[in-house]
Amino acid sequence: MNKGPVSQFIQHHYRHFNAAALVDAAKGYETHLLEGGKMMVTLAGAMSTAELGISFAEMIRQGKVDIISCTGANLEEDIMNLVAHTHYKRVPNYRDLSPQEEWDLLEQGFNRVTDTCIPEEEAFRRIQQHIYKLWKDADDKGERYFPHEYMYKLLLSGVMKENYEIDPKNSWMIAAAERNIPIIVPGWEDSTMGNIFASYCIKGDLKTSTMKSGIEYMIFLSEWYRSNSAGKGVGFFQIGGGIAGDFPICVVPMMYQDLEWTDVPFWSYFCQISDSTTSYGSYSGAVPNEKITWGKLDIHTPKFIVESDATIVAPLIFAYVLGW
Repeated sequence: MNKGPVSQFIQHHYRHFNAAALVDAAKGYETHLLEGGKMMVTLAGAMSTAELGISFAEMIRQGKVDIISCTGANLEEDIMNLVAHTHYKRVPNYRDLSPQEEWDLLEQGFNRVTDTCIPEEEAFRRIQQHIYKLWKDADDKGERYFPHEYMYKLLLSGVMKENYEIDPKNSWMIAAAERNIPIIVPGWEDSTMGNIFASYCIKGDLKTSTMKSGIEYMIFLSEWYRSNSAGKGVGFFQIGGGIAGDFPICVVPMMYQDLEWTDVPFWSYFCQISDSTTSYGSYSGAVPNEKITWGKLDIHTPKFIVESDATIVAPLIFAYVLGW
């Protein structure tokens, strides 16, 4: 592939330290795909609100992502940005805000994520009115789906198209829905839509069983991994830390150690982007070699860690893999 100007810049200027690690990780990702491997990408933090979809959606469309694991927040916040973008409020001086100014934002219906405020009425409630109908319809029919499957139904129905405020090509959720890429959403309850779903269950409007659980996600992932890990195997590209990364990577030791399926291959590529410092018991700050002791990675698995801001690093690695 002839590399574009962004990739050429990276190759020429990024020669040492975290910059060099970024190039090595990007080349490793590219090599893994060229050799027939598949890739899981995990999203922690608020990557959707940071508009990662601008690059990530194209990665999905070009078949460079095979499965995704993300927090419930990332699942919904891409759609929130899709339908409420012009109502977002940027606060460049967020470090200087007083408690009173933070309270004022709340009173105005804004929930702050670093320098970006998500508008409650236009984002949360706009999705709520539509997603509730899908939940209720499934509940009435005795059907059960995963959190991401309800979101896919919502997007593919086109019911919110009139509310789109960005180019839909920059929504990674639309790209994933159109390709029907599997998404693992561990701890979905820890999200706005998860809280809203729980509120309907408390009121007796919905049954908890209408939403498939995290245990069922792990069972699904074990089946998917078994079906897709032949040959070059499945790589693991982790953005941030937390449950979005730790939950899916554990599927390998779960199958090998707990189910005693000793023919299960290890993850065949690993990269983590994190600015978490290595500390006592920190998953986000653990170096890749620690994962060998947990039966997640092999001695020979290509391992990369870029200790930097994922909002800067991830789009650059994606740009390189896409040849931009």
